[in-house]
Amino acid sequence: MADDGGLSKFQRRMAAIPVAARAAVQPALVKGAEEIATLQRGLAPRDEGDLIDSIEVTGPGQNTPPYSQPGGAMVVPENMAAITVGNTNVRYPHLQEFGTTNHPAQPFFWPGFRLGRKRALNRIKRAVGKAIREAK
Repeated sequence: MADDGGLSKFQRRMAAIPVAARAAVQPALVKGAEEIATLQRGLAPRDEGDLIDSIEVTGPGQNTPPYSQPGGAMVVPENMAAITVGNTNVRYPHLQEFGTTNHPAQPFFWPGFRLGRKRALNRIKRAVGKAIREAK
């Protein structure tokens, strides 16, 4: 066998990176989403607690609750986690977030997202970087 200067080893490693990165990013995605959802629950108005209880994290390949905001029921794609608020019993999260003419806005969803986004992104980047370094 001729010496290829390490090309075959490099090609094997490059082929392993996407598989390793996808596998390593799943827990980081869900954990980051859970942290953001916790922030959102802390910012949500405290009435009966229905709104707070309707904030859910949906992992890859799972269905989001029906009537959830933003987007309604959908299957979460691979390499993604979704944070939704609302369900069949709680259909007013968008009114709470943005307000109406008779009710002032009490934002909780997007401020919570903005507070936790950087930390979640850093966790995901670390997980992908670690998977790339360890891919052989």
